[in-house]
Amino acid sequence: MKFKLLLILFMLFGVTSELFSQSKNSSFYEIKIYHFENAAQESQLDQYLKDALLPALKQVGIKTVGVFKPIGNDTLADKRIYVLTPFKSAQQFINLPEELQKDQKFKAAGKIYLDAKHDQPPYKRIESIFLRAFSGMPTFKVPSLKNGPEKRVYELRSYESPTEQIFKNKVHMFNEGGEINLFDRLGFNAVFYGSVISGSHMPNLMYMVTFEDMASRDQHWKAFGSDAEWKKLSAMDKYQNNVSKIDALFLRPTDYSGM
Repeated sequence: MKFKLLLILFMLFGVTSELFSQSKNSSFYEIKIYHFENAAQESQLDQYLKDALLPALKQVGIKTVGVFKPIGNDTLADKRIYVLTPFKSAQQFINLPEELQKDQKFKAAGKIYLDAKHDQPPYKRIESIFLRAFSGMPTFKVPSLKNGPEKRVYELRSYESPTEQIFKNKVHMFNEGGEINLFDRLGFNAVFYGSVISGSHMPNLMYMVTFEDMASRDQHWKAFGSDAEWKKLSAMDKYQNNVSKIDALFLRPTDYSGM
C-alpha cells in the first residue's frame, strides 16, 4: 500500500518516468540533511549515525554510506550533517523505515535519539533529497584518496534548470554529450551523478566530486575550464542556457563515513 501511495504522489508531481525509467540498471540515492543548532545536538546525531543507523543499514545490505559535514560547519548559522545513502531500487528506499522498525539492535543503539523529548530534539529539521543515478554512471564509486579525512574536499554540486525539458538537455550533456567522460579524464574522482526526482529545488541534478585538498580542487577546476573538449562542448548551440543556477558545497567526511 505504501508503494502504491508513493507511486500516486509521484504521478501527481509528474516524475513517474524519472523514477522508473532504467530503474533496473540505475541506483537511487537519498541525501538526508540534518540541520542542527548546537554541539549537544551534533554529538547526539554523530552517536546515532555511527552506532545505530549505519550498522542497521549494513544489516539490510546497504554497506557503504557517506556522512559529511560542511567545511567550517562550526561557524555556520545553519549547521548540518549530510548523509548519502545508495539504494538498489526505489522499493528498497520505501521499505527501509519498516526494516529499521523491526531491528531491535538499531532501536537499542539509537534509543537516546529515537526517544528524545519534545523540548530536547536532536536536530532542528530534517531535509531529504531523492535522486536517480545517471545512465552514464549508474552506480556510486568510493573515491581513492590518499589524504586523511581532515584534508579531503568533497564538492557537492547542484545544477538547476529553467524548465523540465531544458533540464533533460543538461542531463543529456552529461550522459551522451561527454561531460561525465571529461570529468573522468581529468581525474575528478566522482562519487555519483543523479537527477533529483524529489526535493525542494527542482528541476535539478546533483553530483559529487572529490579532491585531496582545496589546492587540488582549484587546480582541477582550472584544468577543466581551459580544456579544449569542454570549450567545444559548452559552445554547442544545443547545450546553451540549460542551467539557471549552480550551487557548490564543500564537505569533509566524518571519521565514520564509508565514502
